[in-house]
Amino acid sequence: MGAKISPIEKEWNDLIKKENKFLHSRAGAKAPIINEKLDSKLPPKLRETLNLAFNKAFEIIFEKGSPLIEKTFNKEKYELDFKVNDYAYGLKSDKKRLKKFGGRARTAKAVNMAVSCASGIGLGVAGVGIPDIPIFTAAIFKSVYETALSFGYDYNRPEERMFILRLIEVAMKQGYDFAENNKELNEIIDGGLSVEGDFEEQKQRTAQSMTDAMIYMKFLQGMFIIGAVGGAWDMVYMNRITNYAILKYKRRFLVKKMGKTEDKI
Repeated sequence: MGAKISPIEKEWNDLIKKENKFLHSRAGAKAPIINEKLDSKLPPKLRETLNLAFNKAFEIIFEKGSPLIEKTFNKEKYELDFKVNDYAYGLKSDKKRLKKFGGRARTAKAVNMAVSCASGIGLGVAGVGIPDIPIFTAAIFKSVYETALSFGYDYNRPEERMFILRLIEVAMKQGYDFAENNKELNEIIDGGLSVEGDFEEQKQRTAQSMTDAMIYMKFLQGMFIIGAVGGAWDMVYMNRITNYAILKYKRRFLVKKMGKTEDKI
């Protein structure tokens, strides 16, 4: 008879199953069929314009946007919940207390998706695509910030900002690129390493990843009335990034709790 595994080991095994499921879905993901039909219609400079828009959105968020984003949720409540959950888990390390971590982030995800969908569709009906990017980007960061706080991480730290940008970059990839980048990110997490590189370069890579994934739907969103279809995809991207953020932050949390390494991010 095998040795009984601990609640945290069970949680780790469950996480690995969920990560493998996400990996399978992204590694085998194919671009929507409509992309082929839109390919020949894309304006020559749209990719450059979209990329610049995402870079500008990141710049605004990191320079002065975080305090504005924080007005949309109760940061102190998230921090208090984590401290309470961490204290309770310290007293009794069982499955019930372990499941509490990340709970508020999972609850907030549904709200963030609904808001993102409503905003995307509303602007799409009006034929507004590119101007939606600052709104959508702020919503993405709000969701990731809430996830970070749920697992006890301060998103304002320079190292954490690098991690968040890397996380978003990887989440927007698919196929072989996603599999390889996801593997690299897991190695960083499991080794307790910092995300290395230049911050400006990472911003550009993340913006490029978002541009590559969203260019067709943002182009479609810019068309009057039928743009609602493109706008509705904001919810799809929000769901993808938030789910990935929950997986990666939970992995960091569990690695640290299992005493495998110190988190240096």
